Amino acid sequence: MGTYILKRLLAMIPTLLGVAVLIFVLLRIVPGDVVEARYLAQGSQFVSQDLMNQERAKLGLDKPLWQQFTSWMAGLARLDFGVSMWTGGEISEEIKLRFALSLQLAIMASTIATLLAIPLGILAAVKQDTWVDYAVRIFSIAGLATPSFWLGILMILTMLIVFKWIPPMMFTPFWVDPWLNLQQLIWPALAVGYRYSAVGTRMMRSAMLEVLREDYIRTARAKGLWLKLILTRHALKNAILPVLTIISLEFAFLLGGLVVTEQVFNLNGLGMLFVEAIARRDYTMTQALVMLVATVFLLVNFFVDIAYAWLDPRIRYR
Repeated sequence: MGTYILKRLLAMIPTLLGVAVLIFVLLRIVPGDVVEARYLAQGSQFVSQDLMNQERAKLGLDKPLWQQFTSWMAGLARLDFGVSMWTGGEISEEIKLRFALSLQLAIMASTIATLLAIPLGILAAVKQDTWVDYAVRIFSIAGLATPSFWLGILMILTMLIVFKWIPPMMFTPFWVDPWLNLQQLIWPALAVGYRYSAVGTRMMRSAMLEVLREDYIRTARAKGLWLKLILTRHALKNAILPVLTIISLEFAFLLGGLVVTEQVFNLNGLGMLFVEAIARRDYTMTQALVMLVATVFLLVNFFVDIAYAWLDPRIRYR
């Protein structure tokens, strides 16, 4: 097991290297750069080429591409993301607060999705083709058909019109004021969590139905075991594996993929930072964000694979 873990960790290095090369090349293929974007944002229509070349030299954009890439990779090896080409501030400091917001929102949404998906999926499978099953399926289909940002808009309008109250618009870290923090983040977490619980519910129902038809489940029933014991000890661990994969991948996606939902709830998370960095052609910030999200995806996949061996004793890694 230790050898397998070491090999998996070492296999992340070439993957991250490939991501680094890809994002570095793609950003520079697109015409324009941060210097042009800055002058356009300032409304400057006529700027001398010499002045723009001087600005590029200050940012190191006049160097050969291989030298820029080598310098950037050397910084990553030291866990130094560098400075933003747009603001001039340390990238790690600009990401820190937004990462805390996006991480907390992703954890809360994933927890809500898990707490909804697993019990409802099991209930629908056990009560197959009854009114309970139909109700759960309608609930899940509605979640698939409802965009999380639209559900968030409805939540805000309902709270404003009915209760004359809206969530706080300024983010407060959990360690500063837990109650104020939850007042703001619980609503986007519910909107996003419901959306992603629908996928998990349908997957859990399908997996549980397949497991309940296995011979060892029939044998357990024939022995007179309680249904609750059969579900928890025999069926759940086998049926939950695909659901675990889906929810974990959704968790990784939530860190940087909630751009519209963040706008609805006025949250300045990683999604908004992604959009701003790309619009400003901020190479260093965009590269740092892509590498951060790619690392999270790899780590989540790694921990899910390890969890497989714990959930299913038949799985052994060598």
